[in-house]
Amino acid sequence: MNARPPSARPALSLLPGADTLLTTELAAAEAGVAPATIRKWVQLHRLVPAGRAGRSLTFRLEDVFAAERAARRPARAG
Repeated sequence: MNARPPSARPALSLLPGADTLLTTELAAAEAGVAPATIRKWVQLHRLVPAGRAGRSLTFRLEDVFAAERAARRPARAG
């Protein structure tokens, strides 16, 4: 059987105008972080899952990028 490794799986939706949904592993790869970081962002409410694909959470690509940008932003002194 020629199964692709998880990192080679395509995004769940590549239709024009549709949200591109990614699994935790693909979201992590796009953001340049570990899958554990994506799970931590969810736990801290910095990233909200868009739904599920089987047992896996899915995330909108633009939400992943927004969470990644927010994580890079320096914390304000206050």
